[in-house]
Amino acid sequence: MIKVIVGGKGTGKTAQLVEDLNTQATRDNANVVCLEVGQRINTMVNHNIRLIDITEYPVKGYEQLLSFIAGIYAKDFDLTHVYIDSIGKISGDSNLTNLEKFLSELDDFSARNDFNVMIILSADPEGLPKGIAKYTA
Repeated sequence: MIKVIVGGKGTGKTAQLVEDLNTQATRDNANVVCLEVGQRINTMVNHNIRLIDITEYPVKGYEQLLSFIAGIYAKDFDLTHVYIDSIGKISGDSNLTNLEKFLSELDDFSARNDFNVMIILSADPEGLPKGIAKYTA
């Protein structure tokens, strides 16, 4: 299952991400990974969360990001949750058509492998294509 949190700057998206991360960290069976740019939320989340600074890896674009997530899953087959903070910055791609395709492929992959995904997207919720809007909360 994919959930996309959408809003402009200052609308509380990161606070919602941190709250959800910390909630998942308290669950015994949770294996949680969060992709971020830099180390923005390190001090805000429980130490049980695996934070990955994407700038430390050669990931460019949505295809490589999907492959990166598949690699994480291959190592941690008991993965339960993937969080992506600022998908545009993580992927380096602001094209919403490309994001739509990525979400569809990631949705298929996460459903086959039984893990949840939460993505933070800075955008106007009113202008989203249907292929992205269907994942919004």
